[in-house]
Amino acid sequence: MTTDTAIDVTPDAPAAPDAPFGTVFGPSMALSHFDGTRWSAPSVVPADALTLHPGTHALHYGSACFEGLKAHRHPDGRVVAFRADRHVERLRQSAARLHLPVPPSVLVDGLIDSSIDANEAVAPSPPGSLYLRPTLLGTDVTIGSAAAPSVTAILYVLACPVGDYLPPRPLTIAVETETPRTTPQFGVVKTGANYAMALAPIMEARERWGADQVLFAPGGRLEETGASNVLLLDGRYVLTPELTDAYLHGVTRDSLLQLARQRGWLVEERHVTVGECLEWIARPTAELALSGTAAVVATVGTLIVDGVARPVGTQGSAPRTEELRRALSDIQTGRVSFDW
Repeated sequence: MTTDTAIDVTPDAPAAPDAPFGTVFGPSMALSHFDGTRWSAPSVVPADALTLHPGTHALHYGSACFEGLKAHRHPDGRVVAFRADRHVERLRQSAARLHLPVPPSVLVDGLIDSSIDANEAVAPSPPGSLYLRPTLLGTDVTIGSAAAPSVTAILYVLACPVGDYLPPRPLTIAVETETPRTTPQFGVVKTGANYAMALAPIMEARERWGADQVLFAPGGRLEETGASNVLLLDGRYVLTPELTDAYLHGVTRDSLLQLARQRGWLVEERHVTVGECLEWIARPTAELALSGTAAVVATVGTLIVDGVARPVGTQGSAPRTEELRRALSDIQTGRVSFDW
């Protein structure tokens, strides 16, 4: 890890919007169509230019997947996507599992770059960023193909200038041990149906306990929340559930674990039960954190299990979590280089 020479950010770089995350869009999007044989040359069009027939396959049969990554304004004024290669490969994996046309890596890369270039003027200065949403839709016009994939598709990349995704306070998380977040075969697929499946438990937890999110632990085994991976920290020790096909393999999770290892911390990836998690957070020095592209790293202050609120050890003071957050932010914004 090395520190780069700092150059002042261009003075006209905009601030992050105060509107809710993902509700402000850049003026343009980059896109390409697949006609069943080949992908069209990428183009940049207005962000609201997409027109779909009401019989489009994706609207009826869920033939859609997406990614979420961020581009950050660096000290020299450039706007640079963070670990885009990992998100490109995850999108391709999602497409393959949904039997959608799998776009070439070079095409997805190019569309991401084009979207950044087209929306660079609205990319905010740190701590804001430009959130990018590559989206792949099956576009066959048919409502009689429930048992057949779409052979045509559109791939586009939206851009949103964003600030914080989660509130700047320790979160309250409810544990769900019965309902899984997703169906097992689609756990590693970033598709809308997974988020729809998680919505009812999340809404119930908000209404009953004022929870911010739900940590899904079907059968008592920790997996992920509705939008984040989970990390348990204590001193120089990080514990996190091992990766399986049951849930998303987070790029932020991987980045944080690499940073922890680079610092000489012990990192363990294995099966973690709810019971062990409760024993963990009972320690006065324990921390519990969520990680994800939008959230980056969020501190958990309270865990609700079987309707009982359990405080997390440090009671919101999370020095190890904050250390990893700062280290990741320095890399994302170009203040520090890191060889992934």
